[in-house]
Amino acid sequence: MTNENKDDEFESTDAAFEDTAGDDQKPASVQFTESRDEEMERLRQTAESADKRVLMAQAEAENFRKRMRRDFEDQLKFAAVPLVNDILQVRDNLYRAMESAGDDPAVAGLKDGVAIVAKQLDDTMAKYSIREIPALGELFDPNFHEAISQMPSPDHAEGMIAHVAATGFQMHDRVIRPSQVIVSTGPAS
Repeated sequence: MTNENKDDEFESTDAAFEDTAGDDQKPASVQFTESRDEEMERLRQTAESADKRVLMAQAEAENFRKRMRRDFEDQLKFAAVPLVNDILQVRDNLYRAMESAGDDPAVAGLKDGVAIVAKQLDDTMAKYSIREIPALGELFDPNFHEAISQMPSPDHAEGMIAHVAATGFQMHDRVIRPSQVIVSTGPAS
């Protein structure tokens, strides 16, 4: 490089420096402090944001664990529902047998024996939190009852259950079979 080129280079650098200095009227030490403070603030915000994301991920993972545990417990609690539904059909048949026997003295002993077995079955189901859903004379509730018909009834107000066709059951707090009922439309007009 020649001396002229070097002088031109220094002049252009000096001019660039003067232009930059003219834009910001602050000394270099103040600019450095502000940029460092801005950088620290940006890093602090980034760290806070990362902390929030970590906390949210931890909370989400904990909620997932709780949900999985609750689902698993529910599966265990209600695993016997298919078996219970089959046993309920046997129970229904025992009660039908007692109804069909009537008051005939010839089958009174057999009827008493069937009643004892039905009572034992009901007690066993109660031990496992399986209980009847109250229906006759109750207000119709679609969460527990299935209306199969309606009929006028002088003994029951409108919306009350006048007859139970099939007894409903719930296990713990879950309906496993709704009561099949006939709902009263009130007294005949």
